[in-house]
Amino acid sequence: MTGEKYDPTWDLDVIFPGGSDSETFQKFIQEIETDMMFLSNKVNKFDPVNDPILLEDELVKLVKLMDPLMKRMREASAFISCLSAQNVNDKKASLLLTKRSELQAKMDGIQTIWQQKLNEIDENRWSALIKHPHLKEISFYLNERRLIAENSLPSSEEILLNDLAVDGYHAWNHMYQTIVGKMIIPFKTDGKKTHLSVGQATNLLSHSNRKIRQNAFRTLQQEWEKNSDLIGHTLNHLAGFRLQVYKHRQWNHILKEPLMINRMKKATLDAMWTAITNKKQVFVTYFEKKASLLGVKKLSFYDLAAPIAETNQTFTFTEGAEFIMKHFRNFSPQMADFAKQAFEKRWIEAEDRPGKRPGGFCTSFPESKQTRIFMTYSGSMSNVATLAHELGHAFHQHVMNDLPAMNQRYAMNVAETASTLAEMIVADAAVENANTKKEKLFLLEDKLQRTIAFFMNIHARFLFEKRFYEERMQGFVPISRLNELMLETQKEAYCHALEEYDPTFWASKLHFHITGTPFYNFPYTFGYLFSLGIYAESKEKGDDFEMSYIQLLRDTGRMNVEDLALKHLQVDLTQPVFWEKAIDLCVQDLEQFLAISE
Repeated sequence: MTGEKYDPTWDLDVIFPGGSDSETFQKFIQEIETDMMFLSNKVNKFDPVNDPILLEDELVKLVKLMDPLMKRMREASAFISCLSAQNVNDKKASLLLTKRSELQAKMDGIQTIWQQKLNEIDENRWSALIKHPHLKEISFYLNERRLIAENSLPSSEEILLNDLAVDGYHAWNHMYQTIVGKMIIPFKTDGKKTHLSVGQATNLLSHSNRKIRQNAFRTLQQEWEKNSDLIGHTLNHLAGFRLQVYKHRQWNHILKEPLMINRMKKATLDAMWTAITNKKQVFVTYFEKKASLLGVKKLSFYDLAAPIAETNQTFTFTEGAEFIMKHFRNFSPQMADFAKQAFEKRWIEAEDRPGKRPGGFCTSFPESKQTRIFMTYSGSMSNVATLAHELGHAFHQHVMNDLPAMNQRYAMNVAETASTLAEMIVADAAVENANTKKEKLFLLEDKLQRTIAFFMNIHARFLFEKRFYEERMQGFVPISRLNELMLETQKEAYCHALEEYDPTFWASKLHFHITGTPFYNFPYTFGYLFSLGIYAESKEKGDDFEMSYIQLLRDTGRMNVEDLALKHLQVDLTQPVFWEKAIDLCVQDLEQFLAISE
């Protein structure tokens, strides 16, 4: 972008020069493989039952080998993610994705044997062991490893599963990404034909012109329908593999794994969804008001992200960056300083160009103590909020960089807390700094769009995935049924308030096809409401809150969410009260929106 203070393309060469041809990176991978073999031999020889005298020393040595290797694995994984996202046609990057899966399978195999051996240590001996200075700090992680071992198959069978998953389970995810990467969306605007990536076409769903939105929606649906047979197979086979694993582990509930991954109780998840279901009907008034403002009788799915009025408010990448930094500073000077570093050092890939994968993410390079953010930035307030969201993720990692790798493994639900809080700061600031009533209404509505996404869109995803897996247990779920399920769950989640829905959403939403984390949905809503509670407390404490917030973030990798909330917020997440109070804050936004729009 000419004249921009901040470059909207990232710098990967400072980490590994040469992109997917990087010789430095190839050497880095080879060193990981060598060290992994060494660690594997050590873990295999580790005998906690027959060598009790050497147990403490050997365990400490293993931790000292494993922890830095975990950091380097994440470093390599992050680089591969960046390469494959910035250019979906990079064939060498695609090969590296396969290499990453192979490496991760080996590392998972080592971890599986290790945690099984940890679980062989009797409880009294274990209690004494984790008081050792080198083990006490990572005791939560070590205890969690033992718990996972208790809920797993024998290590030889778990290793076999990991090996088979490379060209089975995870390969279905790679197949999905390959299909989407090759999709080209033909689009006609102003009488001219053009070809867009999925990400570029999706951005048009927030266009101010309803005909353009509708055209983009219809065209996208046609393209998803063309590919639905292939994508339906990838989803069914991915799910089938997952369900077979659960069956052999004798897990009788499909939510067992996502709850374990997110370190939360089912009572917490149930309390959250119950509170939302009981309170979200009031937001139907928002749909009715927005329909009136847009001049339509009833909103359709492609109207949800539409601006309620024409607005000239756009932000260049630099303007967006400066807006974010200014308002981060009011909340946390350390957050603002970190964001400045990210912009100045080109840690962000935001250029609007074809060939990029859709969506956005933040990934961490713990060895280099850097992060990288990926998105497609086109200048809207929504784009600015997304950028702030990803910077929140990056700041979360930043404050944990000095911790052991084993204490940096925080779950997705609390990961979404830092990012959503950062997004909230920017959204609130935009509303407060609005120059006109029209601008304030526009920004409030943009904020409410996100609330609706967390309460309804995410709820629809959760309901769809839960019901899909229940049906998949009985056999292959055909495309027609996937479309029906998607429609049913969207209607339920949106309180039957829309005119038209998106039956192909199951195909277009990457999150359904992610293998690393099943039910990649409810943690977003958890993070949103949890961050609302934190945000409310920050306003009460003012300047005193920054350090306590950072301490909360640092604790996210070493306790479950219920303990985290109790320690830092003094609340019980298994009860609806906390969730209801957080939802009430969202209702205040709705009331303000309705009052201004009269």
